Amino acid sequence: MRLSSFVFFVCISLSSLANDDTSQYGPKDFSNVTNKWTAVVAAYEPEIEAIDAAFATMDDAQITQTVYIKGVKYQLGTYKGEPIVVFSTGVSITNAAMTVQMALDYFPIDKLVMMGIAGAINPKYTPGDIAVPERWYFHDESVYINPKKGDANAYELPDYYAKQLEYYKARRETDKHSPNYKNIGFIHPTEVAVVKEGWDTRRRMPYFTADKALLEMAQRALKKIPPITMPSGKEILVDIGGNGVTGSVFVDNAKYREWLRDVYTADVAEMESATVAQVSFVNDVDWLIIRSISDLAGGQHGKNVENVFDAIASGTGTKLLLGILDELVTTEIQ
Repeated sequence: MRLSSFVFFVCISLSSLANDDTSQYGPKDFSNVTNKWTAVVAAYEPEIEAIDAAFATMDDAQITQTVYIKGVKYQLGTYKGEPIVVFSTGVSITNAAMTVQMALDYFPIDKLVMMGIAGAINPKYTPGDIAVPERWYFHDESVYINPKKGDANAYELPDYYAKQLEYYKARRETDKHSPNYKNIGFIHPTEVAVVKEGWDTRRRMPYFTADKALLEMAQRALKKIPPITMPSGKEILVDIGGNGVTGSVFVDNAKYREWLRDVYTADVAEMESATVAQVSFVNDVDWLIIRSISDLAGGQHGKNVENVFDAIASGTGTKLLLGILDELVTTEIQ
């Protein structure tokens, strides 16, 4: 009797909480802030060091305060008069989800631009080249399935997953960017279901799309900045548009690389961006992500060279990042 009364009380309390204003329990309300901030984001040390080094050479890019929230370092300052917060997410999807959501909870951010390195899935890329994908997908949201008895090439699909595949196949008729799902061995891909304010149920999201205005700023920036080159003097390739994929694995396998290209039409692969995109999407924050090629994600002959090119790739990506920030400043002033 006591247990049932307690359960009833908890249910009523949670129901009331869902229907009432919960602002007293949640993050700070920044709706009255008129000059909101731009988050300048990287994933790990070589990337954030490239950004910090570039800012250090500029009189009009300043870090005025450093704060730590739950151990995460956030650098507050201005870029040509506009407020910014600079931070690294840490490697992989869980760190990215935590650090970006904390930033949006604690600071009045309305735009986010991320720069980092990635592995090339599209064979046209070499280290130092830059991709600014329009869409980001999770590639390792998966179901691991047993083979059918007596047939190692067929799998005992759970009923729920078989229904999902039917839905995914039908969706491709109206959305050309939806993945062309197929398994790779026992690994069968699926996708996340997302909810945000104003939705009454979770919706499956095959990908997240970067902000159109920020993509256009990237195009304008590319036309204005000097050609970006490697230390050798070789001019790099810069692409704006296409697809990137994110997962909790470091991709360094030729067969998996081919599968990513086949299923997602992927250009680059890395470990944070789709998470950053999802968190930004749910929070109604405009976002754009720059990825500079550090390695070939298993397409190379021999050992992966990510550790050789990570700093160089971070440097080329930072040059485009600064050009985009310049476009943001110009837009804000106008």
